[in-house]
Amino acid sequence: MKLNELNPGLGSKRPRRRVGRGIGSGLGKTAGRGHKGQKSRSGGYHKVGFEGGQMPLQRRLPKRGFTSAARNDVGEVRLSDLERLKADTIDLAALKAAGIVPHIAIAAKVIVSGKLTRKVVLTGIAASKGAKAAIEAAGGSVAAIEVKLVEGKKNDRRNAYIEQAKARAEVQPKSEKPVKPAKGAKKPKAEPKAESKPKAEAKPKAGKSK
Repeated sequence: MKLNELNPGLGSKRPRRRVGRGIGSGLGKTAGRGHKGQKSRSGGYHKVGFEGGQMPLQRRLPKRGFTSAARNDVGEVRLSDLERLKADTIDLAALKAAGIVPHIAIAAKVIVSGKLTRKVVLTGIAASKGAKAAIEAAGGSVAAIEVKLVEGKKNDRRNAYIEQAKARAEVQPKSEKPVKPAKGAKKPKAEPKAESKPKAEAKPKAGKSK
């Protein structure tokens, strides 16, 4: 057998069905659409899930919870993940390159899970209280996070988060509250109200004498 002699199996390849090519083809005239009904008309279409007007299935079923749009913004890193990495200085780019956090993550945080026995230095990565203690106990350190605004439309959400965090961190002036009197102190007596003048008695109306 030669390559130019190879052919597909008998019956595996069939010609394309051509509709509306005369009554001899079996699919002429109405082209397989039938005579009447919405599907026989041009433009006749039912949207997916339409059930003739009754409440469709996707609306009858109960809903619970939601899918957060920011679920991948902050990547979660375990202590065991830091143990596997070969680099001693770890930042967000190193975590993305190793596949520990998703590429769309804008930040990362280390949590207490697993063990860490080697010295690592975290740069630009947050850590929980317990994770920070474990890293420092192994001889490592957690550098302070420096957050910078990034230009571009893709970073609008990230910049909004940063601005909100800065606004929360700013010390706002406290509003002056009225001073409450000390316990046991006597309340000042209320000033006596001005005496109201007595109302003049209403004069009887002159009626017709019977």
